[in-house]
Amino acid sequence: MARIQSTVDKARRLQGTTIDIQEMSETKKDEYDNVWKKCIFTVRLVGFSKRTPDEPLPESLRDKEVKLIRWCCFDWHYTKGARKTLNPDETEAVLKGTPTSTVYW
Repeated sequence: MARIQSTVDKARRLQGTTIDIQEMSETKKDEYDNVWKKCIFTVRLVGFSKRTPDEPLPESLRDKEVKLIRWCCFDWHYTKGARKTLNPDETEAVLKGTPTSTVYW
């Protein structure tokens, strides 16, 4: 029997808890006429996602607050206390201490 190799992405991704959400004035409409608002999420870092469970969070980043730029449309996008996962590029930027267009502090 052939062995199936997993294609799970193992890239590091930081996670945090949403503590504040600020709506911006910039909007856009999608092909279904949903209006999306640009939002800034303030996220308190808590660790890495479960994709990399053995990766320790550097002590200097524990409880650090970062700002994430995201587009929001539906009510569940605005949930405080929810977990937010940074993408791999954002994660590497935070680890290097280099702000980007979608993550800063």
